[in-house]
Amino acid sequence: MASYAIIVIIAVLLAAHLNVVVSGSMEPSFYRGDIVATVNTNTYGIQEFNPETDVNEGDVVVYNATWYKEPVIHRVIDVQMINGSKYFTIKGDNNNKEDPYLVQPSQIRSKVITVGGHLVVIPKIGYVTLLFRGL
Repeated sequence: MASYAIIVIIAVLLAAHLNVVVSGSMEPSFYRGDIVATVNTNTYGIQEFNPETDVNEGDVVVYNATWYKEPVIHRVIDVQMINGSKYFTIKGDNNNKEDPYLVQPSQIRSKVITVGGHLVVIPKIGYVTLLFRGL
């Protein structure tokens, strides 16, 4: 019984740190149907990173966009201070233009993990989730 509980706990923690890519906006860094591993601003009450201080130009983040109903996974291309507040300019690697609005640290929910300068990506297995969600 204890081993099942451990498996369930590990599965829940892993699921909280995996995001399915729903579009091709970040190609060739990752593709639709890939899964990216993340650290989160809030995982069951635990802050794993602070977007106010731990997000830099070049980081790939997951954020709550005002212009799209699902969380967006794009790259930070500029960090700026406006009237004493931090804002991020964010863009998909495969997009011609940056996202339509500046992003505040409070909108960022996750950051994609990198190891040795490479994004942690699990290819293609997210397609099952996309099919079930109708995306």
